[in-house]
Amino acid sequence: MKRIVILISGRGSNMLSILEAGLPLEVSAVISNRRDSEGLHLARERGIETCTVEHANYPSREAFDDALAEKIDALSPDYVVLAGFMRILGNAFVARYSGRLINIHPSLLPAFPGTNTHKRALEEGVKIHGCTVHFVTDQLDHGAIIVQAAVPVLDSDTEDDLAARVLAQEHRIYPAAIRWLLEGRLRMAGGRVFGGPPGRGILASPDIADER
Repeated sequence: MKRIVILISGRGSNMLSILEAGLPLEVSAVISNRRDSEGLHLARERGIETCTVEHANYPSREAFDDALAEKIDALSPDYVVLAGFMRILGNAFVARYSGRLINIHPSLLPAFPGTNTHKRALEEGVKIHGCTVHFVTDQLDHGAIIVQAAVPVLDSDTEDDLAARVLAQEHRIYPAAIRWLLEGRLRMAGGRVFGGPPGRGILASPDIADER
């Protein structure tokens, strides 16, 4: 059975969606860079090993990355899953887990990398927003895309409205992407990921399905 380590920083809602998806895997541990992460409590309630590597305790990004990698390597995971992990990882760390390190980001990458994605989407007036599961590279919020989900942006949306709509899709696509990895259904070529289910038609917002 494949093993994963999940990295979190906060409430762990994407972590929880993975834990409750019934995936054929072993979660070796949940690791946070914050001792007060709510997700650590949720993981412990489910009998999963947890630990904290607090970035504030290290003099540099590299020192933190090294300590985090030491914890991960002791668990020998097949994949490292970032689920709301709010630290930028250095190039050496990313290279260490190349092809085994995945992330979920709350936008349709390559649009809106970084933070405040929902606020920026509303300010730009986009009609479709969403989320992306991707392999991690040394470029922030970049890397071969595994799967995306799109949601409409409504004229009445607040930032919280849009964030909630996107989060619901995050909870659907992240477990699915991990399942495809575990089943060996994905392959990478030319910086692109192939595999998973085929696309189903056209998604448009506003809806143009009835336009002739």
